[in-house]
Amino acid sequence: MGRRRYVRLFVIAAEGFKTEPQYFRLFRDMSSTARVFCIKGNQNSSPLQALKRMRDHLATNTLGRSDEAWLVVDKDQWTDEQIRELHDWSTTGANYSLALSNPNFEYWLLLHFEDGAGVADGNACVLRLRKCLPNYDKGIPSGIISREMVEEAIRRAKRRDTPPCEDWPHEPGSTTVYRLVGKILSA
Repeated sequence: MGRRRYVRLFVIAAEGFKTEPQYFRLFRDMSSTARVFCIKGNQNSSPLQALKRMRDHLATNTLGRSDEAWLVVDKDQWTDEQIRELHDWSTTGANYSLALSNPNFEYWLLLHFEDGAGVADGNACVLRLRKCLPNYDKGIPSGIISREMVEEAIRRAKRRDTPPCEDWPHEPGSTTVYRLVGKILSA
């Protein structure tokens, strides 16, 4: 009683083991009114494992009224049926959401550097990203991404998500991670 958290919490269960947690750590310095917590995963993760980690976390941790729980996954080789289960979960709570990158999270990273047009698959995406980050290997060098770059990535992703998808991006070259990142920055 008498204790109130003024910082908005974003709980993230990501499919990725390394890149996504590193990326979302960037927001520790970019926002003083949002806290981002990534639930730890493992190297052999899948979208359904991310969902299980989120469910397990929420079973023992209560979200505040303004807090949000997000699944962050790739389309990769996963079927629509597998992704649908995550989308269905995201509709069960007002503060539950799904952010998906098609083909992969690297596409979202690429948008920090360029418009991402013409990306057909995950390999092409990583090759393009390596032109911007020559030593990229599932890790983000510290200090390489600025707030301005994040804001530009949001603008680029919004332009590519027209009209806005209602479930998840079905075609390569699209992502809804910008929705989560925009909320973190505006919290």
